[in-house]
Parts: sequence; structure tokens; C-alpha cells
Amino acid sequence: MKKILISGFEPFGGDSVNPTERLIEEISSISFADAEIKTILLPVHYDECADILLKEMNLYQPDAVIACGVAGGRTAITPERIAVNIKDIPPEVKITDNRGAKPQDELIDPNGPDGLFSTLPIRSMVTRLKEVGIPATVSNTAGTYICNNTMYAVLNEIRMRQHKTIGGFVHFPASTEMAVEKPSLPTLSHEMMLNGLRIIIQTTIDQLIEHS
Repeated sequence: MKKILISGFEPFGGDSVNPTERLIEEISSISFADAEIKTILLPVHYDECADILLKEMNLYQPDAVIACGVAGGRTAITPERIAVNIKDIPPEVKITDNRGAKPQDELIDPNGPDGLFSTLPIRSMVTRLKEVGIPATVSNTAGTYICNNTMYAVLNEIRMRQHKTIGGFVHFPASTEMAVEKPSLPTLSHEMMLNGLRIIIQTTIDQLIEHS
């Protein structure tokens, strides 16, 4: 049995919900042939979010890590291609993490590479999602906020420990319920995103089996 670790985030930025919190709650009740699923909810705190996930990785020893987050304003599910070694919230942006931290031009790991590429089957994920009518595209920027921080930390941990684990990050659009307070916000339904996450996990399992 392959072991898949899935993470999501708590709400942040004044929103009362984060769709990835509900996604990981419900995905754990879906059965996958040839794999077991473990989920973890992360705080929106710089570095602590990554530390918690890395600790769980080292305890669980997964074959794959799929970290999930929300990207308000996007219209599709977007597997990320690359994480960059920077934490940066520009001065003109009002958002902070949930503890009020607002780093600028700080390296995630002063000794780490400038960027690290996802090792998840991101192109296959997008192809399969689009085949069933779910909007999807590969994203070439995970930003410089908590999501990028988490993706970089996961890939850097895999690199340093020379794990066979594959890992990466997937951004989901805002959920329909988030548009109640922000009517112009692009959204996807929870049901479509849950099916999307199921496909993403199955695509990852298929690659692991193919290369085992």
C-alpha cells in the first residue's frame, strides 16, 4: 500500500472558511485502491506550518506529499510547478499570516537552492482533470506567501534527506460559499473541487505504482 499525506490550511486573511480544510476532512473518507490517505490541517503561520508538516512527514514516511491551499481569484485547480526560496509580503499588501507576521525579502532556507520543482505528476493531473470537465492548468508561481513557504519546505526536506518521496503543492480556487461575502470572487463548487482532489490523488498513486 502506498502512503499519501495530504495537507490543508485553516482560514486566513479575514475569511471564515478555507476550502482546503473541508476538502481534507472529506477526502479521508474516500477509499483508494492500493493506497492509504493521511490528512493534516496546518496553521497559517510562517515556518510553523512547514515545521508541523515536516514532522508529520518524518513520522508517517509517506510515498507522496500533496500540500493544498486556496488561491482566491484563480478560476481553476492549479498544481504548482515550482517553489522559490523567499518569504515576502510587499508593503502595499495588507495581508499578514494569522499571527500578524509580514516578512519581506527573507529566505526560507539561507543554505537552500533558489527554487525547487514539484515532483508530483502535475501535467497528468491537469490532463485528467480537464478530461472530466474540471478547470485546471499548471501554475508557474506559488506566490511568496504561506503556500510557497510550505511547498519549498517539503521539497527541500526531500532533497536534504534524499527521500524517495514525491511532493508538491496544489492551489484550489475559492469555494462557492466564500462568494457570499465576496460576490465577484471566482469560485468552484466544493463537489467539483473534492472530485478534483480525488483525481489528483489517484493520478499520484498511479505514478507511484508505475515507477515502483
